[in-house]
Amino acid sequence: MQSLITIFRQVRDPRDFNARHDLSAMLFIALAATLCGAKSCVDIADFAEANQSELSDIVDLPHGAPSHDCFSRLFRLLDPDQLARALAAFAGALRDSLGLGSPQGVVAVDGKRLRGGYERGRAFMPPLLVSVWDAETRLSITARAAAGGNEVAATLAALKSVVLKGCIVTGDALHCHPAMATVVREREADYALKLKANHAPLFACAEAAFRAADASGKLAVFACSDSGHDRREHRSASVIAVPKAAPAFPGLAALGRIESERVCVDGKRSHEVHYVVLSRRLAPQRLLEVVRAHWSVENHLHRQLDVVFFEDNARTRKNYAPANLSIIRRMALDILRAHPDPRSPARKMKRALWSRPFFYELFTHMR
Repeated sequence: MQSLITIFRQVRDPRDFNARHDLSAMLFIALAATLCGAKSCVDIADFAEANQSELSDIVDLPHGAPSHDCFSRLFRLLDPDQLARALAAFAGALRDSLGLGSPQGVVAVDGKRLRGGYERGRAFMPPLLVSVWDAETRLSITARAAAGGNEVAATLAALKSVVLKGCIVTGDALHCHPAMATVVREREADYALKLKANHAPLFACAEAAFRAADASGKLAVFACSDSGHDRREHRSASVIAVPKAAPAFPGLAALGRIESERVCVDGKRSHEVHYVVLSRRLAPQRLLEVVRAHWSVENHLHRQLDVVFFEDNARTRKNYAPANLSIIRRMALDILRAHPDPRSPARKMKRALWSRPFFYELFTHMR
């Protein structure tokens, strides 16, 4: 617990000098309450009041439990970039305690809308957070609020703030642009970015190059099949060296193609072809593994935030509050997932609420 409080003490307090409650104490209480199922500042304040005696043994509460207004005001004012730095520091400390070191495998980047966090009359533009996610360990690396919904700028800023050496950074077609490739290579990492027709010259080059490779009859292909969720899917992957006539793209070394055919239980069939730009030539099997690993950010982070923490339903919406509470939820999810108990994060959350020893065990597990 003390390591977490130390990290929170590095966050710059945006409140006036006469603020009564310690910032690090309030952030710790918010995290503890979220671990027990709190979904709003009202819930956090109720948790603080109900557990004031026990919490005062962990953090200083000379003026009692902070009220709902205190928590609401703090999260509205707090710069999300400050809390994002705390998340990155927390993630590093958690990885060290688990003996993981820096990320070495697939690092996925993706944006997530906080669909209930819009201001009145602005339902068309809910806040957006960019996640940087370690797909191998299923732990957050950092997150960044996208000012004005600019996912590209937020992604570049987030990547510049973390260690990526030796990783493969993956992203959807929105991130397939020279600035992204440049930043990834500068961080001594490789990229595998989805290529679509929005990058028309390179996309046309990839289509033509694979047509020529298919016609040669010498293209190496890796194929696999799996079934589940009332469907069967067959995938095949292939990789070619970048053609000499390819448009300039920083660090581009190879192009990948993944074809997938899906057959549903009702007999409906669908066929899709995806292209990928690569800064390092991967074996076809590895390409398929990397692309599949990217979806961990959706299945094991964004979906968990919605299913376990009900993030899409959260109506906290003023100023920076939606982004800050989302970062707190990411910390809570990492703590729940890092604990060795085989239960799901949702079951661990309930157990933390019902069992005080287990609640403390969640923190003592991370040294």
